[in-house]
Amino acid sequence: MQRMAILAVFVLLVGPAAAHHGWGSYDAAKPITVSGPILTSKFENPHATITVKGSDKEWTVILAPTSRMNSRGAVPAMIAAGKTVSAYGYASTVEKNELRAERITVDGKTFELR
Repeated sequence: MQRMAILAVFVLLVGPAAAHHGWGSYDAAKPITVSGPILTSKFENPHATITVKGSDKEWTVILAPTSRMNSRGAVPAMIAAGKTVSAYGYASTVEKNELRAERITVDGKTFELR
């Protein structure tokens, strides 16, 4: 019985940490910029995400946590579908067409996300 309780506590504590990905799988040596219209936008934790129609392909752009987005003025209306964005960051070495954004520019305003 005690082993079951310890296992349950372990799963509850480790599960959320395992679900959150680290930033080590992004190629920080080769920054890129993806620009184009936002096709989809999700303003939810652990990170806001947008899909951007770049010049060559569609990109999933990982943004900051929603609390950081809000505190820096990048509220949901700023990253809504239909807006045009320029996202500067690092491509994933694991997920195809995924970018971790360091900063974005929308409507002439630049938001630092890290």
